[in-house]
Amino acid sequence: MSGRLSLLDIRLGATVALVWGMGVVFSKGAIEQFPPILLMALRFTVTALVLVWFVRPPVRHFVPLFWAAFIASAIQYSLTFTGLKGLDASITVLVVQLEVPFLVLIGALALKEKPGRRKWIGIAMALAGVALIAGEPQVASAWTSVLMVVGGAFTWAVGQAMIRRLQDITGLTVTAWIAVFSAPQLFVMSLIFERDHRAALETAGAEVWLAVIYLGLVMTAIGYGVWYSLIRKHPVSQVAPFLLLLPVFSIIGSYLYLGERLTTSAMIGGVVVIAGVAFILFERGSETRVQSDPV
Repeated sequence: MSGRLSLLDIRLGATVALVWGMGVVFSKGAIEQFPPILLMALRFTVTALVLVWFVRPPVRHFVPLFWAAFIASAIQYSLTFTGLKGLDASITVLVVQLEVPFLVLIGALALKEKPGRRKWIGIAMALAGVALIAGEPQVASAWTSVLMVVGGAFTWAVGQAMIRRLQDITGLTVTAWIAVFSAPQLFVMSLIFERDHRAALETAGAEVWLAVIYLGLVMTAIGYGVWYSLIRKHPVSQVAPFLLLLPVFSIIGSYLYLGERLTTSAMIGGVVVIAGVAFILFERGSETRVQSDPV
């Protein structure tokens, strides 16, 4: 691995954070007139159709990939983006940062990893920050949506533990085949839990379909392609700081595109959450090994 980020690598890392952060903003705009689970099903259909031709079918990994897709994608995105429907995008993206603390907890419980004291402090800070955000009257009244987003973050962490057990498989292959398996799973979940699919498809405007293309092609296929290229070239501890830009870009995008405003206490809670995640990501004297799939 290279020991130093080039100017191009820095630009690519910041671009990934921008692409992922704006994906939440565009999703919020799209689900105002489109069922969220159906939106995610279409997103991964686009990703699968774009990527599946570039990787070999990982036949011996089909079963674990199927279940990883069900946990980390079908259930996770159903919870997170249904929760997003009831919350501001800026609030949602801050709560989603719990993915990193949950990943550390799952690693300790399921993978027998041993988090240091610094990581436990980071987990406590992140949870305290989310508690501050959840105490906002506007957020507290939408507590079911908050719980859905928190549940999505936890489910993502469980799915990542499942993916990390896979051996001899590339990141691009995982991205492609998670999409292949999760797209039909999400369609089934949408049919079970959502209604008026035909009306939504027939009345969806150009902005909604542009959002689908953005989520499937730009955010997932291209975004993760760039991300995996960076973490193959450099220690994760050097690339991880770019993840902290994601909520910043989402909050700015939410303000400009959706007209959202964060209250002072929500901003304080957000800063505490990001600081806690930073504590977890940057372990002193060792390489950070957090693999992120934030949204």
